[in-house]
Amino acid sequence: MSHTLQPVIGIIGGSGLYDIEGLENKTWTKVETPWGEPSDELLSGTLGGVRCVFLPRHGRGHPISPSHLNYRANIDALKRLGVTDVLSLSAVGSLHEGLEPGRFVIVDQFVDRSFAREKSFFGEGIVAHVSMAHPVCSRLGDAAEAAARAEGLAAARGGIYLVMEGPQFSTKAESELYRSWGCHVIGMTNMPEAKLAREAELCYATVAMVTDFDCWHPDHDHVTVEAVVQVLLGNAEKAKRLVAAMVPGLGAPRAPCPQGCDHALDNAIITAPAMRSPELARKLDAVAGRVLNAG
Repeated sequence: MSHTLQPVIGIIGGSGLYDIEGLENKTWTKVETPWGEPSDELLSGTLGGVRCVFLPRHGRGHPISPSHLNYRANIDALKRLGVTDVLSLSAVGSLHEGLEPGRFVIVDQFVDRSFAREKSFFGEGIVAHVSMAHPVCSRLGDAAEAAARAEGLAAARGGIYLVMEGPQFSTKAESELYRSWGCHVIGMTNMPEAKLAREAELCYATVAMVTDFDCWHPDHDHVTVEAVVQVLLGNAEKAKRLVAAMVPGLGAPRAPCPQGCDHALDNAIITAPAMRSPELARKLDAVAGRVLNAG
C-alpha cells in the first residue's frame, strides 16, 4: 500500500554559504553520529512553513578542506534529524565555454576521481551495492530549475560534474583531459556525498555554482583564490534566493519518490542476515534501519 511522508529539506551549503536567510525558529544542534563528528552543528528551522535542516559543508568559517570532510557523518546527521530531501550547493569551475562564472548548473551526472575518502557506510560485515546510474533525483532537479527560472537566475539543466580530490586546483593537462571526457564542471566535494545520500535513501540534487573557467581557457588568467572568492560571494547571494524560492514548493506531503531514491536499499544488501555484523548494524541504525530491522 502506498503511503505519504512529510518532507524535511536538507540543505548542504558549499563554499561561501554558511547560513540560510529567512529561516525562522532557528536552532543550532550538535548531532552525534557513529561515524564521528559532522562538519558543524546543524541549523534547523522553517522556511516558508517547511521544516529545513542546514549544514555548512566546510563548517562555519571554512576550517575543513574537501579531503578532510567527514562525509559519512554529515549524511548520517541529516538523516538522524529526519531529512528526506537534500539540496547540495557546490562551488565549481567550468569546463565548458558556455558555462561562464556566475552561472548555475543543475547537475545530473558525476565522474568520481576522488581517492582519499571513505565512500560507503557499508563494508566488512554488511555488504551493499546501490545503483548510481542516475545519481540525482530528477524531481528535485525539476524544482531547482523552476526556482531558478522564477528568480531570473542563469541556470543550465543537466551536466556532468567531475569530482577531483584537491585541495589544489587542476593542472592544465588535467583540465583538458576532463574536457575531452565531456565533463561540464569540476569541483571537490559532491563525491562521495551523492553516493552516501543514495545509501541513506535520501533524495539528492546538486546545484553547482560556477566561479571560474578552471585553467583551460586561453582567454582567461589562471584561476586564483582571489578571483574565485569574488564570484563565490555573488553566487552565495543568488543561492540564498534559489533556496528561498525552491523550498516552499517541496513541503507538501508526498508519495514515495518515483525514482526510488527513498527505497534504494530494497535489494542492495547482499550479506545474509545471519552473517551480518551486529556492530556495523548498530552504526547503520539511521542510514539503513528501515531494511535491517524489517521483519
